[in-house]
Amino acid sequence: MLDFIYYPVSWILWVWHKLFSFVLAPDSGWTWALSVVFLVFTLRAILYKPFVKQVRTTRQMQELQPQIKALQKKYAKDRQRQALEMQKLQKEHGFNPLMGCLPILLQVPVFIGLFHVLRSFNRTGSGFGQLGLTPEENAQLGNYAFSPEDVESFLSARLFGAPISSWITQPAASLEAFAPFGDLPTRWEIAAVAVPLMVVAGIATHFNARASVARQSAQAAANPQAAIMNKLALYVFPLGVLVGGPFLPIAIILYWVSNNVWTYGQQHLVFRRIDKEEEEKKAAALARRNENAPKPGARPNKSKKKGAAAAATAASEADDNSAVEETGEVSLQKDSANEDSSAPKSGASAPKPGSRPKNSKRKRR
Repeated sequence: MLDFIYYPVSWILWVWHKLFSFVLAPDSGWTWALSVVFLVFTLRAILYKPFVKQVRTTRQMQELQPQIKALQKKYAKDRQRQALEMQKLQKEHGFNPLMGCLPILLQVPVFIGLFHVLRSFNRTGSGFGQLGLTPEENAQLGNYAFSPEDVESFLSARLFGAPISSWITQPAASLEAFAPFGDLPTRWEIAAVAVPLMVVAGIATHFNARASVARQSAQAAANPQAAIMNKLALYVFPLGVLVGGPFLPIAIILYWVSNNVWTYGQQHLVFRRIDKEEEEKKAAALARRNENAPKPGARPNKSKKKGAAAAATAASEADDNSAVEETGEVSLQKDSANEDSSAPKSGASAPKPGSRPKNSKRKRR
């Protein structure tokens, strides 16, 4: 049913096993252990870009928290309108909530595929299809990308005396399946390898959670739901590794350890990169602001700020001057005309010296 997951996982594991077989013995427990570890690294490298988008989405969610709370408060009584406004806000800022959980969702089928492939190496009494086969018959069956010889090599592999496909609570009848391929392991030998790995996996899970919580803003951490999830990630999940470890094969615990180690390093790398990008953006914005700001002690250059107004004022003054000049010319023309009209006409007799001016109208006595 899930062969589209099982086959890719088994092929990646097969490739790494063949590569390490050139350096180490093919049946060595270290060869198979390193194959599992690098299988995890390969899958996590494929999921690197979704992880980066998850981090950016989480930060964007923190930046939008004040606006989200304002919408929740404004439309507290209208849930439908609140949902519409939230979608509108997310669309305006290009926010995709799915990207926040996509890497985790993609890791789930990978874990299921690896768990199934590793448990399928030892089908007898494994819980994944009790076939009732003898160990020799079981080894003659292939396992997805692995040949019967590869299955026998996996069952023969020991890590400090413990088969990497065994687990602490494995039934005794199932443990006997390893007898034809080496010494029959004891439960104490399995626990001596599994328990330290469980402790390391739990500690790594806790520190990964601490790194994530430390990156949260004060507003996000104050959210009751976020506070509950932080406590689960810090304490319940690491404890779950210790509780569930005895029921998991050593190879699966190796997967958990290597996955947490990768996550811890990747978190610091990605967070440092994003912090550097944000600092560069802030520095560029500050530099632009400083370029536009006046120098200390210098008066602000009003001509730059009021260039358009000064140009308009100069244009209006030029128009006024031209109007005044035109008005002056017209008035001068009028004055000259008046002077010409008031001057005596040529040929008119002027009054003689000592004579009185003649009055055209005399008063009657």
